[in-house]
Amino acid sequence: MPCPSLFQINTRVWLREVSGRLGRKVTLADVTDGLLEGISQLGCGWVWLLGVWDNGEASREIAVKHPALLKEYRATLPDFSEQDISGSPFAVRAYAVHKEFGGTEALLQFRNKLREHDLKLLLDFVPNHTALDHPWVYDHPEYYVNGTEEDLEREPSNYRRAPTVFGDRILAHGRDPYFPGWTDTFQLNYRHPSLRPAMTEVLQAIAKLADGVRCDMAMLLLPDIICRVWGKRSLPSDGAAPVDGPFWPMAIGKVKEMNPHFSFMAEVYWDLESEMLRQGFDYVYDKRLYDRLRERNAGAVRTHLTADPGFQAKQVRFLENHDQMRAAGAFLLHIHMAAAVITFLTPGFHLIHEGQMEGMRVKLPVQLNRRPQEPPDPVIRRFYLDLVRCRKHQAFCGRWKLLECFPAWEGNLTVDQFISFLWEEDEKARLLVTVNYGPTQAQCYVRLHLPDLHGSRFVLSDLMNPAKLEKEGNELALQGLYLDLPAWGFHVFEMRKL
Repeated sequence: MPCPSLFQINTRVWLREVSGRLGRKVTLADVTDGLLEGISQLGCGWVWLLGVWDNGEASREIAVKHPALLKEYRATLPDFSEQDISGSPFAVRAYAVHKEFGGTEALLQFRNKLREHDLKLLLDFVPNHTALDHPWVYDHPEYYVNGTEEDLEREPSNYRRAPTVFGDRILAHGRDPYFPGWTDTFQLNYRHPSLRPAMTEVLQAIAKLADGVRCDMAMLLLPDIICRVWGKRSLPSDGAAPVDGPFWPMAIGKVKEMNPHFSFMAEVYWDLESEMLRQGFDYVYDKRLYDRLRERNAGAVRTHLTADPGFQAKQVRFLENHDQMRAAGAFLLHIHMAAAVITFLTPGFHLIHEGQMEGMRVKLPVQLNRRPQEPPDPVIRRFYLDLVRCRKHQAFCGRWKLLECFPAWEGNLTVDQFISFLWEEDEKARLLVTVNYGPTQAQCYVRLHLPDLHGSRFVLSDLMNPAKLEKEGNELALQGLYLDLPAWGFHVFEMRKL
């Protein structure tokens, strides 16, 4: 399939729930074929296990005491206890599979089961920082951004004192330029020449366990961002000559020398998607499409989709993930459906979050290992199953193009609400998708520009709704297809000759 799908699982929560259903402790080695078959039947080719690595005790200690996090836990789980807190999976103490999940051997068994279902495995790589209790903190404090007593006094939320082999050092918490430091982490310093090969070795080790990595906040490693955020603090603390070239091309190249089929996915923001592709990534987050859908801006969505289809195919498109609100909570029902049709029927690497298809609404803090019980929404579930069926259509293996829409009559400005595109493998396999991504009833003509319209008759059967049209090809060629859709309405027409 030219547009692969990724199913994201919160490993700790998922295994806890499976254990509860089976009445016994379950590790990754115990996951049944039935669970994986269900994922495969959704048309997904990848499984992302979020948070398999050892995140240590220091992360949990921070998570248990953090006032803002405690408030969030209570809002999410009114009956939460400290047993529900495991700490952030992005504060990694060691790239070793957590013993709670069965360790490395259990992960390898899980991966073998995935392969039996033609599924690939994606794991996390958190390049920007480590946990407070990572062994490097004590043994190699030079690998981190070091601060001063003045830094600690001036910015106590961004620095922390840590014991090291050389005595106490003040180290910076990991952060990006727009938020305070993540207080359960220490910031790695990619200007230190010895850190880069060490992190490359970590990636090479992951490449033996999985088929790809999702690189957390990958753009933070770009040299200009490092210098902008850290300035002179990024100079190596031990006097080593700083390295200012990019890290990713070298590291990705080393891994692909070992495993050419290993895939790199970048979590990236700030319009740096193209740059991260130039750095060697196979896929990049498409947060801009998500934002424009949230803004309900049809024109901006349409403009976004004018990008080269080859570029779009490398973008990871989603309506939710562990960082975003649940789609069922962020979008009203009909807007949710319209946004999902656009997101998952345009080119790209499509991310489905566990619980999304059931209409879960509660966004879970990543520090928790339990989520509230939510009844599935049968309307949303049925909608997503229909959408999966559309994605399995033969036309979805062909070419994609954005179509032009024209006013249904002079002065009808509702045409601006339409987004229309076509998937075509050949004359016998076509999908015509049209969405009224706007708050009012809207009308338009869609121009198809197909070479076989003249002298033919077509039937258009909606795969998502009970609509069926019969049209003369000559009419479609001269005027286009007339559509009149309610607010947030859509058609996914299978187009066949009579």
